[in-house]
Amino acid sequence: MRAKRYQEKTASKPREVREEIVKPESRAKKFVSDRNERTTRPEFKKPDTRPTTRRDAAKERVARTDDGRPNFIPGKREKYKPGSPSKQTFAKHKSAPDVSASNYRTERPAKPVRDGRNDSPAYARDDRKAFKTHNNAAVDFGADDNYISANLADANLIDATPLSEVTTTFRDLGIAPALANTLNAQGITHPFPIQIATLPDALAGHDILGRGQTGSGKTLAFGLALLTNISGKAAKPHKPLALVLTPTRELAQQIDEVLTPLAHAIGHDSVVIAGGMPYAKQITAMRKATAILVATPGRLIDLLNKGEVQLDDLEITVLDEADQMADMGFLPVVKEILDQAKPNGQRLLFSATLDRGVDALVRQYLNNPKTHSLQNDRASVSTMEHYVLVMHPGDKDDITNQIAARNGKTILFVKTQRGADRLADKLAHAGVPVGALHGGKSQAVRTRTLALFKQLPNAALVATDVAARGIHVDGISLVVHVDAPTDHKDYLHRSGRTARAGETGAVVTLATTKQQKSVGGLTSRAGVAPKFVGVKPLDQDLMRITGAQEPSGIPYVTPVVEIRGSNRGTRKPRPNSDQRRRRPR
Repeated sequence: MRAKRYQEKTASKPREVREEIVKPESRAKKFVSDRNERTTRPEFKKPDTRPTTRRDAAKERVARTDDGRPNFIPGKREKYKPGSPSKQTFAKHKSAPDVSASNYRTERPAKPVRDGRNDSPAYARDDRKAFKTHNNAAVDFGADDNYISANLADANLIDATPLSEVTTTFRDLGIAPALANTLNAQGITHPFPIQIATLPDALAGHDILGRGQTGSGKTLAFGLALLTNISGKAAKPHKPLALVLTPTRELAQQIDEVLTPLAHAIGHDSVVIAGGMPYAKQITAMRKATAILVATPGRLIDLLNKGEVQLDDLEITVLDEADQMADMGFLPVVKEILDQAKPNGQRLLFSATLDRGVDALVRQYLNNPKTHSLQNDRASVSTMEHYVLVMHPGDKDDITNQIAARNGKTILFVKTQRGADRLADKLAHAGVPVGALHGGKSQAVRTRTLALFKQLPNAALVATDVAARGIHVDGISLVVHVDAPTDHKDYLHRSGRTARAGETGAVVTLATTKQQKSVGGLTSRAGVAPKFVGVKPLDQDLMRITGAQEPSGIPYVTPVVEIRGSNRGTRKPRPNSDQRRRRPR
C-alpha cells in the first residue's frame, strides 16, 4: 500500500490543455494587409516618345489626366534650335513637320585666324577664339539698362573729354562761392566731366543716379552738391543734415578728408562714423550738432539703435559704391537706414558699376532720378596700359620681388589676408619698403600704413580688395594683380588705383601658363584687351614694362610713427597729497 501511494505520488501528471491566446495584429501587418487589399492602379498607356530633357518637355503641350499625371501627346521628337520660334503641338497640324537630321545639319565654322598680336612662346598656347561670347567692346551694364527702371533708358551718356579741353569753371556750375574759393586755393580750377553733368541737376534738388569709372571725380560731384544744398542751414544735436554711406572705413576716411576743408568753408563740420573706431568721439560729435556724417552701415545702425543719431532732419543722402554694399550683404541695413530718413529728402547714388543688386534700391528710394553715365567706363584704356605677364610657376616669387623693388609707388593685390602678410614679409626680407593693408588689421595700423605709403617716394603696398575702392594715393604708377580676381568688377576697381585724375599708369597681371585662358576671359569681360608677354626674372620685357630691378637684399624695418597729439611726455606729474590744495571745511 505504501509503495502504491508512492507510485501515484511520483507519477507524471498529464499536461493541462490551455486555450491559445490570440495576439492582436501588429500595426505593420495591418498596414501590409490594407495595402494588399487596395485596388490596383489603372494602367496608363505608354506614349510613343517622351521628352528626355526639360527643354523638350517645355516645348510639348502637356495634357493632364484626372489624377494629375502628365500625358504627353505621342509624336516624333523635334530637335531644339535656339532662337527659333516655338511651334504648336502636332495635334493641331494635319501632318508632322520634317524633322530629319539633314534639315538641322549646319556647316562647321571656319577655323579662327590667329591675329598675331604676340609671338611670345608663352602666349602661343592660348589662341584667342574669334567666335567668343565676350568681345573687347565695352558692354554697358549701367544706369541706362532696362532692369534698373523703365524710365531710365534715356540716360545722359557723358563724353569723357580730356581736362585740357574743359573750359567750364566751378562758379559756372552754381556752387557756393566759398566752395569755389577753397577749390581754387587747393589748385582745383576745372571740373571733371561727371561733375559738369551731375552738378546742375543735383543743385536743383533732383535725385541722381550717376556712374563713372574710379578716379573720375565722383567724390567732388556729390560732395559739392551736398555742401551747397545745406549751406546756410543749422543742424540740431543728434540730427545731421547730410549723410554719406560707404562700404568700408578707408573709403569713409578718404571722403571725409575731401569734405572737411570744404565743409569748414561754409561753417559746417563732418565726422566719420565707422567700426573699429572709438564710440566716444563719434557720440560727442553728434551731441555737438555735426551736420555731415560719413558712415559705414554697421556702426551707423548701432548709433541709431542707441538713440545718438536721428535722421528726422536729413536733407540729402548719398550712397557711394552701392554695388559693393550689396555684395557685402549691407542692403538690408541700408534699407533700414533709408526708412528712418526724411521721406522727401534728396538721394544721390554714385558708383563705378551699377548692377542688378542695386535695382530694388533704385526703384524703392529714388524718385524719378536723373541718370548720368560716363561712356567707356568699363576700363580707362586710354590712360592705362594692361599687360598679362606669363611665367613659370617657380619664377613668380623672384619676379614679384623685382617688380616691387622698382622706382615709384606700386600696389600689389592678393586674395587673402594671410597671403598679404606673407607676401609683405617676403618683400621686406628682400629689402623692399612695403606695408600690408587688409581688414584683419586694426584701424590705427591701417591708417599708419596708408600714411607711410603716401609719404615714401618709392614704396610698395600689398593689399586685399579692401583697398580696391575709394583709396586715392597720388603717384601710383603701377598696379600688380599677384592673384588675379575672380570678378571683372574687382579687376576694374583694382586697376582704378592708377591713372587717376588724368594721369597715366600700367596694370600688370601675373599668370602662369595654365592661367592664361582664365585671365583672358576675365579681361574680356572687363572690356580690356591686354598684351600677353612671356617673361623671366630680370627679362628685358619685364624691365621695360614694369621697371623691375633687383632688390637691395637688406631687410626693411618699418619705422616707428609717433602718434600726433600725444602729450604724455610733456604733462606735469601728479602732485603728492601734501602738495594738493585742501578744500575748506
